[in-house]
Amino acid sequence: MTLLDLAQRCLQLLDPETAHRATIWALRRGLAPRVRASDDPRLAIRLWDRDFPNPIGMAAGFDKDARVPGPLLGLGFGFVEVGTLTPHAQAGNPRPRVFRLPEDGAVINRLGFNNRGAAAAWTALEGWRGAGGTGLVGVNIGKNRDSADAAADYAAAAELLAPAADYLTINVSSPNTPGLRALQGRAELEGLIDGLRAALDGLASVPPLLLKVAPDLDEDGLADIAEVALERRLDGLIATNTTVERPPGLVGGDRMEAGGLSGRPLFARSTEVLGQLHRLTEGRMPLIGVGGVASGAEAYAKIRAGASLVQLYTALIYQGPGLVARIKAELADLLARDGFASVADAIGVDRG
Repeated sequence: MTLLDLAQRCLQLLDPETAHRATIWALRRGLAPRVRASDDPRLAIRLWDRDFPNPIGMAAGFDKDARVPGPLLGLGFGFVEVGTLTPHAQAGNPRPRVFRLPEDGAVINRLGFNNRGAAAAWTALEGWRGAGGTGLVGVNIGKNRDSADAAADYAAAAELLAPAADYLTINVSSPNTPGLRALQGRAELEGLIDGLRAALDGLASVPPLLLKVAPDLDEDGLADIAEVALERRLDGLIATNTTVERPPGLVGGDRMEAGGLSGRPLFARSTEVLGQLHRLTEGRMPLIGVGGVASGAEAYAKIRAGASLVQLYTALIYQGPGLVARIKAELADLLARDGFASVADAIGVDRG
């Protein structure tokens, strides 16, 4: 057993939030492996005038306050998404609010956008860049729980954080902020995007604007989102956030806790939604696939379903940081096996 394996096992003995704080602490102090090997050229992809060295990203939710984008990129990720960030700091929901389901390779969380606020994150990102930090960092934004004007919240967070972001993600799909998912309705979404565009219009440089969607939408809801995304010229969609559903077969003792379920049980549904959005948008905008990815084969399935990029989080809790390198190696082998010279060649091939 390596020292890294031992550390991973020790973290499993702690409650989830304590383990998370310990991991952030270790990353901030350089107590994590750093991958120095170059990525397989097949894994490189260019989107939004940005060069991604590989398509594997850290999903939002881990580095909520943009404290460790550099160390995460050092693990071998091609990009990192920080947040969710709200205009004002908030504590989130009462504890306990995170529950491991190790038998299911899953987690349930009802954190509720706990974060230090947009200004603190902007300071952290600018400080990292100013100290020579490089790499692609997306920023995920949301509304404060007690806000009476959701559109104003998103506009305020976007205006502040846009200069520090390689892309901005509009998060209207978390199940843990009351009323948030209602913003996925057609009229609500149109107004929200229009307000964001107006807020960003005066900036010298506007990053790509993406929308993260829920896996629990029906076919009509997904069709509405696809139409709005095309009409309002969004730059991409992220499929999907966590689910409030509890698929049959869950065995973890905390499986009926309230909150969003992530990890292995989400893979099939999130990939199905991804494929539907690729069809509904006719492949006209980049998609990021997230939900249940724990291997190169699962990342490859997301790409073949329509994803240009793939994110993960939950699997790292159980498999540790070495997972990133394993996924990239497996993905490169699968691309080579099927005769694809690049990730871009494999996007959406299963759609027919």
